[in-house]
Formats: sequence, structure tokens, C-alpha cells
Amino acid sequence: MARLLQLIFLICLVASIVAWLKTDTLPNVLSFSSALAAEPRQVEIKQPPIDVDQGGVSYHVEPSHKYALDGLVVSYRVHDADHLLHRIWNDHLNVADLCVVWGQDASGVDLHAFDFANGEFTCTFRTHSEKDWRAFRLDQISNNHLITADPAIRQRIADVAVGDQVHLEGYLSSYSNASGFHRGTSTTRQDTGNGACETVYVTAFDITDPAPRGWRRLESTALWGMLLSAAFWLLGVGKGWF
Repeated sequence: MARLLQLIFLICLVASIVAWLKTDTLPNVLSFSSALAAEPRQVEIKQPPIDVDQGGVSYHVEPSHKYALDGLVVSYRVHDADHLLHRIWNDHLNVADLCVVWGQDASGVDLHAFDFANGEFTCTFRTHSEKDWRAFRLDQISNNHLITADPAIRQRIADVAVGDQVHLEGYLSSYSNASGFHRGTSTTRQDTGNGACETVYVTAFDITDPAPRGWRRLESTALWGMLLSAAFWLLGVGKGWF
């Protein structure tokens, strides 16, 4: 029995590592809805500032444009306000950064030829394919700082996976808090580099076509297998069963 539990633990360990490495990679087969052909929609508005509380901190949100986006998630990062820069900035409002593509970038290039990655507030991408790089449009990819205090929307955003097709609505906005933190927003898809990200105060968010969650489920199952096999092994040692 002890050897069986050890074997189960090792199998689950290997499975969890493989699943962790695969979880945030694009699915082998991607589907593309007609919504991905559309450019983001924005309209300049005169909207009163919005004051919201999140994580015990008050934020002042200043909308500038009504905004809607349909995109394919190629990379993302869910933020933890208790660590790194978000802790320094006292920023609990930024739920996640989503790096998405649409149009030509969603359906006209081989996305599997690219490596996409999100940092705390950036999206980077690279490829060794000269053909796909030439076809890739820099105005059809965006990194979006998603901010909201709505618990249901925050949960839906946190459930995102690479390969999901998403629809979001809200306001391009700048926001600040009393600690002195301030973040602006881009209002064009033509810019690049520092300050080129869209900051969106999200009022609606949906995963319209979810990517397969098989690797994510395997990772969770494998972790449970490791915990249970280790627990039974310790119990067996303590009880003198083996």
C-alpha cells in the first residue's frame, strides 16, 4: 500500500507540472466568432466621475470614452493587490490585465507561432516566424487594465483562460486614490510602448466562447491526488500500517 501511495503521488506530481505548463497556452484548435472581426467601439463622452471603494481603499474614476471590445485572450494576469507593485500602489481596483487580439490578428496569422506573456502591467509578444510577424497588426492587439468593484464581474474576469473569446463593455478611464497613485488610459489603438494600454472601468463582461479547460481541471485533480495520497501515507505511517 505504501508503494502504491508513493506511485500515485509521483504520477500526480508529474501530471500537475505538465498541466501547469500547459494551462496558459493557446488551445491547439481555435474557433473564431464573427464578433472578432469588429474593431473596438468607443465614443467620447462627458461622464461624471465615479467614486468606488475596493479593498478598503477609495478610488476616483474619471471616464473619457464609452468602450466595447470583442477579443481573443492570448495572455492575462490576475492581480493580487497584496504583492509587488499593486501593493506599493495600493491598487485593489485593477482585477486583471487581459491581452487580446481581434481582426486580422485573430484569424489571419498563426497565433501558435507567437509567445505572449503578461507582466504586472504589460503584454509582450514575440515570434521567430517572419511571415507571421509581417502579417501581425500592432493596432489589433491591446493590453487592457480591467478595473471594477462589482464582485460578480470581478469573478467572471478572474475565471478567464487563454483562448477564451470575451466581450466587455465599460468606460476608458483614468483612476486614482488618496495614496497618490494615478493611472491613465490610451484612447487609440495606434500607440505602442509605455502608456499604450487601455484602462477600462468594466460594466459588463462575458466569456462568449470559452476555451477548453482540460489542463486546468487536470492540474486541480492532480493537486488533490498529491494531497490525499500524502495524507494517507502519513496516516499509515502514524498508525503503523506499513
